[in-house]
Amino acid sequence: MYNLLKSSLSILLFCQLATVMAQVVSSSRNLIIPNACVTAKTATLLWDKPLDYKDITAYQIFKDGKIVGTSSKTNFTVQNLTASTSYSFSIKAQNKDGKLSDASNVVKCKTKLAGKVFNILDYGAKADGETKNTVAIQKAIDACTKGGTVYIPAGVFVSGALYLKSDMTLYIAEGGTLKGSTDVQDYYPLILNRFEGWEMKTLASLLNAGTLNRNGTYNVVNLSIEGKGTIYGGGSKLGNAMIKELGIRSRGRLICIMNGQNINIQGLNIENSPCWTIHYIYCDAVTLHDLNIVSTARNGDGIDPDSSTDSYIFNCTFSTGDDCIAIKSGKNPEGFTVGKPTRKLRITDCDFVKGHSLAVGSEMSGGVSDVFIQDCKIGNLLYGLQIKATKERGGYVKNIIVRDCELLKITLYTILNYNNDGEAAPVLPLFSDMEFSNLNLSAAKAGQTVMDINGFSDEAYYTKNITFNNLTLPEQSTVRIKNCAALTFKNVQCLDGKKPVYQIIESKDIVN
Repeated sequence: MYNLLKSSLSILLFCQLATVMAQVVSSSRNLIIPNACVTAKTATLLWDKPLDYKDITAYQIFKDGKIVGTSSKTNFTVQNLTASTSYSFSIKAQNKDGKLSDASNVVKCKTKLAGKVFNILDYGAKADGETKNTVAIQKAIDACTKGGTVYIPAGVFVSGALYLKSDMTLYIAEGGTLKGSTDVQDYYPLILNRFEGWEMKTLASLLNAGTLNRNGTYNVVNLSIEGKGTIYGGGSKLGNAMIKELGIRSRGRLICIMNGQNINIQGLNIENSPCWTIHYIYCDAVTLHDLNIVSTARNGDGIDPDSSTDSYIFNCTFSTGDDCIAIKSGKNPEGFTVGKPTRKLRITDCDFVKGHSLAVGSEMSGGVSDVFIQDCKIGNLLYGLQIKATKERGGYVKNIIVRDCELLKITLYTILNYNNDGEAAPVLPLFSDMEFSNLNLSAAKAGQTVMDINGFSDEAYYTKNITFNNLTLPEQSTVRIKNCAALTFKNVQCLDGKKPVYQIIESKDIVN
């Protein structure tokens, strides 16, 4: 009888414990504040979802122990802070029943000093949409003291190439537009940078910062480009004129940052680039958030992280004439030899409205690793989410995680018919070690190939070690697999509950 009672009590206690555990809300993890996201008045927080997040509906943000806001996303910008003041922050996850988790880890930061403001009007700039203000705005930039702000007020200010520097903010006020000249002569002299994988001299961009070198040093630091206004480039008119002047690879970008560290671009409309919109090369600790990026130009990419580390891209909207984001690291033997990978890149809460793809490559010869993509809407893009290379590239793409996204297509592609000039790297590129989970592709057209995954015919360079978990596809979808190994498909179903059609060619260890 005693043993039976003891057994019954144990079962009861276990059931009670299970009930309690079911009521516990899992805490959010890894709360951080990137250094570049701290200004005199704001601080932006980023965090990971709890381990069990299916019932989480919101997050509460605490400043010095008091709630200051809520967010449905895994980021939040705390406003109206006092300059040169220390703060501590934490967050709590809230489930659908309103229950809160324990607090996350606590992070601390000190806001920046409120530096001197340099209004470009005081240096002779005119907001008439016609006068070229290059000299006036550059005078304000040159005069800007450490920690200061170059202020562009309401109005349209035309300019040619400008050169930013360390420890400054370029602030474009609401109603203000920095408009790029369409005259090619306003983008001389040529500057050394990297375009389509090659280091070369090109015409300057509208906004330039840093100088290019491979030695791992950073020569522009603590730079912020922000505000509620607009940066509007010379667009196709300028891009075509640059091509006519010096060839297709002569074009500057709209914003080009080289060898930069602690770089922040925040809050702006960024439109009408002559080719790539925001390009950063050999950089570290870059944050780009709350941006609206629109381009229609040839090669009109949105954001191009290039051989750069520790980047955060979030709360951005893209409508572009080419790839919305293209993650790069150089091309063929040069990129392979330089060997600077793009790694530790986090892309969250972005809306990809129009363009070619959210892409890794095609210039990825220095390697790409540790990319995390979550909570993005990847809309009607030509190639969807795409990882792309050619046999000439060399390098690798590995440790990619894509979770909780809506999209229409997944493409891992190793045969391209563009940007494939020059000698080959000494080895083939390798795609490996990826996770795609909790993805909704159901809005794609029925009866199509919505996942196309391939590698190279040499088994050593098969695309391999990839897991697809909890994917919803349209009815009668096809998954095409060629030259792959160790691919696992778990709970990958069409809307009608059936499995997709698997076309498996020259592959091994495919679990579906």
